Amino acid sequence: MSAETGRQVDIAIVGGGLVGASLACALAPLIERHGLTVAVIETAPILDSAVAPWQPSFDARSSAIAQGSAERFRAMGLWSAMAEQAAAILRIHVSERGRLGVTRLTAAELDQTALGYVIPNAWMGRVLHRRLAELPIDWHCPASVEAIVPEAEGYRLALSNGCTLRAGLTVLADGGRSGLKEQLGIGSDSAPYDQVALIANVEMSHPHVGVAYERFTREGPIALLPLSGQQMTLIWTHSAGREKARLALGDGDFLAELQRAFGDRAGRFRRVGSRHAYPLTLVTARETIRPGLAVLGNAAHSLHPVAGQGFNLALRGVTDLVAALERALASGESLGGMLTLRDFEARRIVDRHQVVRFSDGLVRLFGVDNGLLAHARAAGLVGLNLIGPLRRGLARRAMGLER
Repeated sequence: MSAETGRQVDIAIVGGGLVGASLACALAPLIERHGLTVAVIETAPILDSAVAPWQPSFDARSSAIAQGSAERFRAMGLWSAMAEQAAAILRIHVSERGRLGVTRLTAAELDQTALGYVIPNAWMGRVLHRRLAELPIDWHCPASVEAIVPEAEGYRLALSNGCTLRAGLTVLADGGRSGLKEQLGIGSDSAPYDQVALIANVEMSHPHVGVAYERFTREGPIALLPLSGQQMTLIWTHSAGREKARLALGDGDFLAELQRAFGDRAGRFRRVGSRHAYPLTLVTARETIRPGLAVLGNAAHSLHPVAGQGFNLALRGVTDLVAALERALASGESLGGMLTLRDFEARRIVDRHQVVRFSDGLVRLFGVDNGLLAHARAAGLVGLNLIGPLRRGLARRAMGLER
């Protein structure tokens, strides 16, 4: 970790989590070819796990990685390591409780080895940070940005460890938790769903064979994503306040209620780990670029988890920012100049808008308890299952293989 004061860097990445670390790894070719100087600032201490044996926890949080995201990690040289702990999604089963409509999709019909993967967040972080340790990066951890001040050519960042950085381009990839957006006067539009996601890992009575489930119920959608063995990640959406009673239940009673709500399609629920609840709000930043500044990941957009697109959308943002920076370096443009950043934003705006509209529309469509609409939804699911090209086209977009 650099202890220099007033160090000039080309790029400062605020946030060393999954999005910020992915960006730093994706910049490796530019660091090598152009001598790019990069600093990463991360608040949470990162344990040195490079040589420690991997001990997966039953309660570990995981993320769904689309096939397109796996290809992006492959391009960074990281996928072989990521894949060691990845559970493949081979089939997706979408249904609505109490209705006949069902949509099924398989990797084989899209000529893919998998539709996506589910990977423990801790393992992804381990792989990313191993790679960062190999790069000539200024690593400030644990440290936070206490003040961020615009200057003539970028920003000055005062860090909690006493260092000061001057960056031609500053990237906010901190999830929006640091308050830096507020310091800079970057507002966000928020649309609360009045819903809470209850998240836990569960163990099933038999192997999931790579099937991911999205089950829409009157109380909210229930997603089950495959993990290793017979484990699956549960994302159970509740109306705000209704999750409290289920959080207070004993494991047996909780599993019984989950079984009643989901049904028997995936088998019997045998075990549940620790349960966590997160309020759900659609948040979009009103600005994602300024001279010398770019906003990525949850700091730019926080989505409902129903479509599993949040991290995948962020990773496409990482790819597009690196492409814009590479173009700027080739043409002699400033990395933090508006020509470069408008190039980045032009690559992002359509993708971001479509994903936000799709995930938000899905939540609101299946959140309306109306008899006629319910029949229409069921018919839509049946029709989507019958119309192969339409279903496959939507799937390829969701997998990040097309835009």
